[in-house]
Amino acid sequence: MRSTHSSLLLLLGFGAVAAAAAVPPAAEQIAAALQAAPEDRRDGARVLGYGADGAVAELRAGSNDLVCLADKPGDEAFSVACYHASLEPYMRRGRELEAAGVSGEERMKRRWQEADAGTLAMPEKPATLYVLHGSGFDAASGKVLDPYLRWVVYTPWATPESTGLPLAPQAPGAPWLMFPGTAGAHIMITPAKPEAKSEAKPAEPLEKGAAEG
Repeated sequence: MRSTHSSLLLLLGFGAVAAAAAVPPAAEQIAAALQAAPEDRRDGARVLGYGADGAVAELRAGSNDLVCLADKPGDEAFSVACYHASLEPYMRRGRELEAAGVSGEERMKRRWQEADAGTLAMPEKPATLYVLHGSGFDAASGKVLDPYLRWVVYTPWATPESTGLPLAPQAPGAPWLMFPGTAGAHIMITPAKPEAKSEAKPAEPLEKGAAEG
């Protein structure tokens, strides 16, 4: 959880200083990022996080096919994610574009175009992304506050006809297909959101460079 002092620095405009000061120790970033992974996949997952300069760096090498990304420092939202290693080129490209100031719909379309052109590798089989939001991370207990986990299964260029899936959820938590026919096509599985139990404000579902799009 970020300190009031760091938040005040951000409000006063000392963004660079606050971002550097707010970067948690690597061990804490790793512990938090792994919370998005299935328990039986955590020990061997590769973990990416943030250095003192705010840049993404490898915090831990992996021995299985899962990559986890720590919470991005410098904002009030808490979000960590883990995904199959076959998605790393797509996710890495998203981070590169974001760093270059390309965001939102343009960021999505740019990657889709590169994948269509064959210059951006995409998974050849369905690949899962786990996205975990919360109102913060309690390093002492190793628990995410107000955790909310959702699942995204990337199936590039899939359509309703190729999958049998609808384009909107038919019930809470029911799977549906988003961005059909594009390189970013994916199956969304979004459970109903529970009520927040802590006093902290729940994080909005903002993506941290490793999310659908």
